[in-house]
Amino acid sequence: MPTQAAPRFDVLYCGDTTLDTAASYLAGLLAHAGFSFHYVPSDKAVDEKAVSAPWSLLIVSDYPAPRFSKELQTAAAARVQNGAGLVMMGGWESFHGLGGDWDGTPLGDLLPVTISNTDDRWNCDKPLIVKQRAGHPIVDALPFGNRPPLVGGLNKVTAKPADKVLLTAEQFQLSWEGDTPKLAPAASYPLLVVGRRGNGRVATFTSDVAPHWVGPLVDWGDARVTAKAPGGNEIEVGDLYTEFFTRLVSWTAGRP
Repeated sequence: MPTQAAPRFDVLYCGDTTLDTAASYLAGLLAHAGFSFHYVPSDKAVDEKAVSAPWSLLIVSDYPAPRFSKELQTAAAARVQNGAGLVMMGGWESFHGLGGDWDGTPLGDLLPVTISNTDDRWNCDKPLIVKQRAGHPIVDALPFGNRPPLVGGLNKVTAKPADKVLLTAEQFQLSWEGDTPKLAPAASYPLLVVGRRGNGRVATFTSDVAPHWVGPLVDWGDARVTAKAPGGNEIEVGDLYTEFFTRLVSWTAGRP
């Protein structure tokens, strides 16, 4: 029998539970931007056929490392070095998380951040405001200066010195003096870090694309965007949220 050809798609997307739950957000954004993708739910293993397909970007978001074998991770990492892209989004099963366990793995080591070997999840009940730290095609001309969005939590990681921190999440202590709110800086955490590995590009966004960690960022903008990926639920989100994640995915995939 002739060998069946590997499927063709732009993005190999792993995680965020299922297409009809949290993955509806990122899948909807991919469809809205014109990317085709192959989706692997969080409870399914990545197989060799998906990894060997001619994708230009691998997205790992809330997906446990034990379901992506070391052999296939090594093959995917080599693809990135040869010109593909790799993005890891935050979540309970991203970075170390709770069962993510990406520290010390071939793909985890390729990221532009150092991953802890202990639980790095952080839910924040205080203002966590996004701050732009450097210029870059992903973030330039978006209103981070005069209209910064907020997020609700993230994975705590450390940016690698040779890579570039584009956004941080700034934690503030909020108190009232009479009717006047007072914000006091409390801590700063890497939020968006990018780099290059050989001919490929890597990025990490340490908060989430979907509720709840994404927080008010999901509604960032004045206009509303509706999108729906095949097999997913329809989403309604802010236009600046849409623009930001479209740029992140496009840059890492090497698409203008």
